[in-house]
Amino acid sequence: MATSKETSEARNQHSKKDQHDESEHGGIFGKNTELIFSIICGVLLATGYGLSYTGMQENVSLGFYIAAYVFGGFYTLKDAIEAIRERKFEIDSLMLLAAIGAAILGEWAEGALLLFLFSMGHALEHFAMAKARKSIEDLTNLAPPVATVIRDGKESEIGIEQLVIGDLIIVKPNSKIPADGVVVKGHASVNQAPITGESVPVDKSPVDDPEKDYSKDASIKSEHRVFAGTINGAAALEIKVIKKSSDSTISRLIEMVNQAEQQKSPTQLFTDRFEKYFVPSVVVLVAILCFAYVVIDEPFSKSFYRAMSVLVAASPCALAISTPSAVLSGVARAARGGVLIKGGRPLEDLGRISSIAFDKTGTLTEGKPVLTNALPLGDVSEEELLTTAIAVEKLSDHPLAAAIVKGASKKLGNNDVNAADKVQAVTGKGVTAELNGRKISIGNKALFEQDGHNIPDQAQEIVKRLEKEGHTSMLVKRDDEFIGIISLMDVPRKEAKAVLDALSSIGVKKMIMLTGDNQQVAEAVAKQIGITDAMGNLMPEDKVKAVSELDKSENRVAMVGDGVNDAPAMAKSTVGIAMGAAGSDVALETADIALMGDKLESLPFAIGLSRKSRKIIQQNLWFSLGVVAILIPLTISGIASIGPAVMAHEGSTLLVVFNALRLLAYKKKPFS
Repeated sequence: MATSKETSEARNQHSKKDQHDESEHGGIFGKNTELIFSIICGVLLATGYGLSYTGMQENVSLGFYIAAYVFGGFYTLKDAIEAIRERKFEIDSLMLLAAIGAAILGEWAEGALLLFLFSMGHALEHFAMAKARKSIEDLTNLAPPVATVIRDGKESEIGIEQLVIGDLIIVKPNSKIPADGVVVKGHASVNQAPITGESVPVDKSPVDDPEKDYSKDASIKSEHRVFAGTINGAAALEIKVIKKSSDSTISRLIEMVNQAEQQKSPTQLFTDRFEKYFVPSVVVLVAILCFAYVVIDEPFSKSFYRAMSVLVAASPCALAISTPSAVLSGVARAARGGVLIKGGRPLEDLGRISSIAFDKTGTLTEGKPVLTNALPLGDVSEEELLTTAIAVEKLSDHPLAAAIVKGASKKLGNNDVNAADKVQAVTGKGVTAELNGRKISIGNKALFEQDGHNIPDQAQEIVKRLEKEGHTSMLVKRDDEFIGIISLMDVPRKEAKAVLDALSSIGVKKMIMLTGDNQQVAEAVAKQIGITDAMGNLMPEDKVKAVSELDKSENRVAMVGDGVNDAPAMAKSTVGIAMGAAGSDVALETADIALMGDKLESLPFAIGLSRKSRKIIQQNLWFSLGVVAILIPLTISGIASIGPAVMAHEGSTLLVVFNALRLLAYKKKPFS
């Protein structure tokens, strides 16, 4: 977690055009100064207008109108000057010109009304935008400011910015964890929802080697790793710090979300280009309309007043704020749900996706082999087969051996089994050993075929069937007798089928699985979980080529993987999505979208939110353009004057902002 100074600096790095900080519109009345100034402007305007009907001298009312100009135009003038310094001519400048024009005509009340409504609209707009930004800024308050550290055998409280890698900290029950680290003592369930979006607390247990340096270890198991900002359960934990506060997952998350606010979406880039040409065009049109009296029989004052009305009507305030407000709200809502979306482009692009490519291992599957079958042959019992397998495999360090021992022990109720003797691995084929004076061989068909052993037809048929279903099969032989078949498989995640069904229901038409496993295994897994297309026997470079071709054929494609091995393929996709990004620097850096928790369930939420965001962006865009398109001809024809134009103009601005804020209330849809 970064220090308050660091996070404050990060938050203040927003563009001045669209993302004003509260401090930029603060003043003598604090962060609400702009709103208070606008209210004072309105009171002065109403007072002056009321006095004009009492028979008092006009100068009295004029004094109130001028005072209303001062309070209503203060921030408008400030923003206009700031824009001119940056060599820009923007909306605030247009509004200021319109107010000055009204004053020149002697229409001080109209000009004061314009500044009142414009300043009130801006103040409420900033208030609404601050509500969206607060969802992001709340992240900075997740981690506690101090930690209880053990140094030289003594406990003391220090600021989290003073923690160093290797420090031991104590976290009391039901309190926030102050730093990223690994558990070295204690067992507890930790609520990781603030970081990963997981709804169920995750059980934590100590690492095997507390003395080891885990700061560079990228393979720490989730049951040992903890994150700053998460909430400890009912038992005390002793944690070894593995990251400085400024490098913690929550700190990086805040930094990236702040950066995401500044990355513009395709629609926002369009509106920027539109404004670039539209604003000068409005100025030219207004200049021409000022001389309408030359060709129309009317006084200059009427032509000038019409021109000022058009100036107000044509100001694209709503258009300027429509997209950034929706992007900000969408990114903020995603962050609260454990999904990091790096800007407007991936937010919009994900909403258009109808095809998704998945890495198989660790993404759609558990990523590790699991014992799936133990099939005895002849008069051998299942218990005898499993006991034999455990005895032979328990001394091996091969991943398949570990899976056999774990699965078999579970089936037997963790009964103690003595290890076999003379265990010898046969590379790529299996293992041999002696158990109770008898020779035991466990391996694939190649292990037995090399010695010319005939595998019974029944056993061959079972092996063929299992391999067709995607299992890795191993024959077990005792002396000259085949006593059984054991199979393993990288099984699909429990939630995989439900997630894919949910994706299908929201319009994802094509779901492709990419894997280095053989095509038979790929198709077997695909059939179990509902994948539409399976592509096997792929090397990493083949995955890149496959994604590139899918991107062309399907127009757009997302790639879901672990963010490390799949980084090249992600880079080729329209949107790269990394799973389990919490604690992984590589995943956070490489992906366009990062699912902080290792949970497939976050994917439908992310896509659903993106689609809702895109829909709201389109609504805002067309509404804001429509209002301008209607107001311009109405003001040119004289049907609408400055007052109605300002009301419609500012009303539309607030409407698009509050429409965008609906994204903050977007809910995850449950599925099963």
